[in-house]
Amino acid sequence: MTSQIVFAVFLLITLGLFSYTAWNYYRIFRLTKPAFPIKNLGKRFRVTLNVAFAQSKMFRKPLSGILHALVFWGFLVIFIGSVEMVIDGLLGIERSLRFMGWFYDLAMASGDVFALLVTISILIFLGRRVFIRVKRFKGEEMQKKSHWDAKLALTMILLLMITLLGINTSYVAYQAANSLEIYGIYPISYYLSGFMAGLEPNVIYLHHEIHWWGHILLIFAFANILPYSKHFHVFMSIPNVFLSQLEPLGKLTNMDSVTREVKLMLNPETAFASDAPPDRFGVLDVEDISWKNYLDSLACTECGRCTSVCPASITGKKLSPRKIIMDVRARMREKSTGLLKEGKSFSDNKSLLRNYVSTEEIWACTTCNACATECPVNINHPGIIIDMRRYLVMEEGNAPGEIKAMFSNIENNGAPWQYSPEDRLLWAGEAD
Repeated sequence: MTSQIVFAVFLLITLGLFSYTAWNYYRIFRLTKPAFPIKNLGKRFRVTLNVAFAQSKMFRKPLSGILHALVFWGFLVIFIGSVEMVIDGLLGIERSLRFMGWFYDLAMASGDVFALLVTISILIFLGRRVFIRVKRFKGEEMQKKSHWDAKLALTMILLLMITLLGINTSYVAYQAANSLEIYGIYPISYYLSGFMAGLEPNVIYLHHEIHWWGHILLIFAFANILPYSKHFHVFMSIPNVFLSQLEPLGKLTNMDSVTREVKLMLNPETAFASDAPPDRFGVLDVEDISWKNYLDSLACTECGRCTSVCPASITGKKLSPRKIIMDVRARMREKSTGLLKEGKSFSDNKSLLRNYVSTEEIWACTTCNACATECPVNINHPGIIIDMRRYLVMEEGNAPGEIKAMFSNIENNGAPWQYSPEDRLLWAGEAD
């Protein structure tokens, strides 16, 4: 009974802290602007199954892709065991889901095998970060905090797998030592339990309790650390894929305020109708971004695959698509407290554009969408870049000289070229 009370206290603290964090994120999302209507649910489910659950984009880098997929699938399988541990902890019983029969045997066997596979994968990931200089893990935006963040999360996952194997191994050994029935199938732990042969049952039970409490408390801690870590993508990647853009990546969305004005001008009956002007064209700071832009920033894994294929970055220009997304997240973290307290009138004399993202970065983008194509969680990097360009052009009239010349030609000649409409067919006079 005492252990049940202690468990319930830890569970309530965990749920309380997580609910507080979730509420804060909800309040921040309310600061953002609408993005698009959520339609085509069938297609969204298919994309989610393919990209998120099947991890299809990860296999473009076969070795790391396979290892990452094993970790992801392992978490899905092991989740069943975690639910069982919560039920066991509250009710003070052992293996509460054993009534599920063959499915329980399959779930426990899969979780046992994946615990070993995930352990091996995490050890390789840790070794790669410590001993191998992976180019895409470097960059101006990748500060020491990001690297330590990644190592901490990997270490916690490693400990979760070790304690899970410890639970299963000591459970099998204890049941065998007392000639009791073993519920579930544990191919890895059955082998490991041989190393505990000869130990007293009470010693084996102590091992089980240490690993059980260690595992569940790590889960509780991990759940509340993730929302403040780059590994928040563990929670946010699947929703981000489900809510990703379904149109072709090269398609640019029209601004509703501009579309409305054009329709008013084209319709004589409504030519003099008045609508409230938009607060701002494009994106200057985080209060101008859409909820999807912010969701993208939370789902970012900081893997660097986007930057590694960006032609601007490859040719030495300042642009890094990963940095743009990380800057959105960092700026929102910095400014959201003031926005929540004082509303959208709050100003700290800084902005996302220029203080975080320079105009040089914005204009270096070729909108080729290589970054969005490569992203394993379907982040649309060019979308936020285009919106910041829109602010520069429509609010400040700020653009490179070549683009200003094109705008002038369109205004004066009705085309991007410097020739007048009357001269456009002169070349045909010299044609044979």
